[in-house]
Amino acid sequence: MAASNALDLRVTLLDTWEESTLRLPPTTLVSELKRLVLSRSRIRRSPSEYLVKYRGAELDEAGRSLADVGVAPNSSLIVLSRRRLPVR
Repeated sequence: MAASNALDLRVTLLDTWEESTLRLPPTTLVSELKRLVLSRSRIRRSPSEYLVKYRGAELDEAGRSLADVGVAPNSSLIVLSRRRLPVR
């Protein structure tokens, strides 16, 4: 795939508040984006314990690519725990 087709994305992992800048093909699965971000941050919990949000809505990961769910170039996404954590 040509680099010009790649999506430049900013993905924030709420567990650590780390923001990753990624350049991925639109054919990348949402689940793969999530695994990549968790791996970069050395999170050892199962990726199934996390969800990905785009424009405030949870993205359907069931075999869906970034293009399938409508992620645009230069977008910001959030990866967060499925369980709400108590505020201390």
